[in-house]
Amino acid sequence: MTYGGRPAVALLFLGDIAVFAAALWLTLLVRYAQIPTETVLIEHIRPFTVLFILWTLIFYMSGLYGKRMILSQGSLSDALLKTQSFNIVLAALFFFLVPGISIAPKTNLIIYLVISMVLIFIWRLFVYPQITIPRNRARAILLATGDEAVELMEHVNANPRYQLQFDALYNPDSLKEDGLEAIKDRFEHNTLSVIVADTEHIDSLGLLPALYALPCFEENVKVLEFAETYEDVFDRIPLSQISHAWFLQNVKADISLVHGIVKRGIDICGALVMGAVTILATPFVAVLLQLEYPGAVFITQDRLGVRGTRIRTYKFRSMRFGDRSAWSGEDENKVTRVGSVLRKISLDEFPQFINVLRGEMSLIGPRNDLVSLGERLGEALPYYMKRYIALPGITGWAQINQQYEQGNISPQSIDETKVRLAYDFYYLKNQSLGLDLVIMLKTVKRMFFRVSSW
Repeated sequence: MTYGGRPAVALLFLGDIAVFAAALWLTLLVRYAQIPTETVLIEHIRPFTVLFILWTLIFYMSGLYGKRMILSQGSLSDALLKTQSFNIVLAALFFFLVPGISIAPKTNLIIYLVISMVLIFIWRLFVYPQITIPRNRARAILLATGDEAVELMEHVNANPRYQLQFDALYNPDSLKEDGLEAIKDRFEHNTLSVIVADTEHIDSLGLLPALYALPCFEENVKVLEFAETYEDVFDRIPLSQISHAWFLQNVKADISLVHGIVKRGIDICGALVMGAVTILATPFVAVLLQLEYPGAVFITQDRLGVRGTRIRTYKFRSMRFGDRSAWSGEDENKVTRVGSVLRKISLDEFPQFINVLRGEMSLIGPRNDLVSLGERLGEALPYYMKRYIALPGITGWAQINQQYEQGNISPQSIDETKVRLAYDFYYLKNQSLGLDLVIMLKTVKRMFFRVSSW
């Protein structure tokens, strides 16, 4: 593995809980100027345990347990500050508004918030990075070709928190000419312990037996599959590995009965909530839209549904003339200021509760395209229409992971669409109730914090 995986996240989670508990103990020590007694500890632990659970949930929703944040220490301090600021407000509301809390929160809470803020910054920014950064990164070679191979090598080598470091990248096609001598020489003169290989490509060249016959395999050299390593690092599927056989091996035509029933139940409950919000928001949205740029309050769009069917969807208007069927720059249609706010908080999507109740869409799944744009993309990108194997969703794995150019909330080029497609195929391969829950929580975070790159 190139990343610590679940053990790393578990350590981070347990460390956060330990920090919150230690902050409480220090708070009582400072407040009462003595070692906290068992009675005082029990009195405070009960309400603070609820607060700990809420805080860790907010941490999770904010991406503080995600690979991107763990591996990218540069943006961690800003994310921590924003998240803890929100948690402070949450804690104040909890202690002052929830009945039945007998402790005096005004003094204790202020002391606790200061101490916990200091400790969580020390733990997250200094202690955790030091105890988890690899002391000796495994040296490896990469046997693959294409932009994705270069992307993987550059990304991993640029971050010292990965457990791998690539010494070289070899195109499998070139190996056929030298009979793997280059690889053999490199292992003889360097301390290499891992080979990351596109074994399917190598096997197609008839070189797989020769690869495993190299003397280096007698020294317990570990072989990782290129596609799995790429997926582990980026949480998306390398499109170069996609074929009809890939879908047969990795994507189920239908989800299980239990998964389907629970997912449908969640969709109905979520759609009813969205419907109530839509009804309450409509008068205010209507007035604001007419004041800025008069026109329809709602728009209808013909979009692609499951297995390429056509469905009619509903949205609040966020552009001058209704949402475009082209990319940015292809027409003069502009997002209004009201529409920009609606998009940031995803309120423009809420009228699609009708499509969810009809069973034409789900709350979570690959985001569907306007029919005209979808047809263009289907012609330009191989296997593109395969993303409609699953019921399309209002939000999805790509929406919570992909970062677009400033001001854009969707792909605006073929290259950006390829990245979205790679995320969609990851969802198709790994779809489950657990993954849906992750997407749902991070979507809620995105709506409330309005910033998807924390």
